[in-house]
Amino acid sequence: MRVWNRHSRIVAVSPERVGALIDTLSDDGDRLWPVGTWPPMRFDRTLGVGAVGGHGPVRYSVESYEPGKSVRFRFTAPRGFDGFHEFTLRARGTGETELEHLMVLRLRHPAWFTYPLLWRPMHDALLEDGLDRAERELTGTVRTPARWSPYVRLLRNLISGNRPFRFKKNKVPPMSTTAIR
Repeated sequence: MRVWNRHSRIVAVSPERVGALIDTLSDDGDRLWPVGTWPPMRFDRTLGVGAVGGHGPVRYSVESYEPGKSVRFRFTAPRGFDGFHEFTLRARGTGETELEHLMVLRLRHPAWFTYPLLWRPMHDALLEDGLDRAERELTGTVRTPARWSPYVRLLRNLISGNRPFRFKKNKVPPMSTTAIR
């Protein structure tokens, strides 16, 4: 199964300002990645070709990096992800710049099953939060803030251990120590 997943945001600022956001990825002053609400992007060294890291259970290495313009990451995990994701920018003739995130994958087992159920909804929510952050950093506001779907909220609760539906523990004490062995 092949995946082509694209998210973008057009902002009325120069390409240099948008490119500066890409350059902050994974450092302590990251102004693009939605840190705080999602696992931070971290690498074994500063952003550059060959850096290895990722966010949460998603792992990748920096395959190419053009400061102020683009960065491409090659997936190494989760299992079954064969492909890349990248941030790029495009100057538009109207004094606007488009910040784009593109993910291209060939899914292998078990990702052909886990991607539509888990990874795609979480990825889409994370990217929209990141683009909201970029827009806020560049313009001071977000025209149409992203909202998590009920399914994404459920997944986040289940993954975090913050389960909304818990069974009450049996409060009846055991009759003897042998009863609980």
